[in-house]
Amino acid sequence: MVGGAGGGFGGFEFDKGALSADTCMMTQVRKRRPSTPKQAAACCGPIDDLLDPELFKALCDPTRARLVGCLAKCGRACSVSEVAECCSVDFSVVSRHLQALERAGVVAAAREGRAVMYRVKYAELCRVLRGLADALEQCCPKEERAACAGGCCGAC
Repeated sequence: MVGGAGGGFGGFEFDKGALSADTCMMTQVRKRRPSTPKQAAACCGPIDDLLDPELFKALCDPTRARLVGCLAKCGRACSVSEVAECCSVDFSVVSRHLQALERAGVVAAAREGRAVMYRVKYAELCRVLRGLADALEQCCPKEERAACAGGCCGAC
């Protein structure tokens, strides 16, 4: 192209619209996925920092999962004895489970007199789980992107 509408490089004139299309093509080539799990393991991505084994260890126990659900639905800080009422587990076992959840950052504990009150760390837990969902969605293959972007059932 000759004239003032295009950009020049080394005396050669070209159309800026063509440049951006070429640039897009080059960007897509650079985002090529690793072809093997070994190559993928060597790459660092946001998902690597978000897959916290301690969080998953804390949530994988069925009793702890029920305790988190009970606390979350209650919507306030509860004592160990209150939480123990929601499932058929001994008080001392509930106390140990709540301590494990606290170490993992799922709940926070505060002493009020002789009682220890536990509450779900909603903001922190939501931030971590949303971040993980977003990072997982970035890893989603093109052919599955529609299902990933639509939420839990693809209808959202």
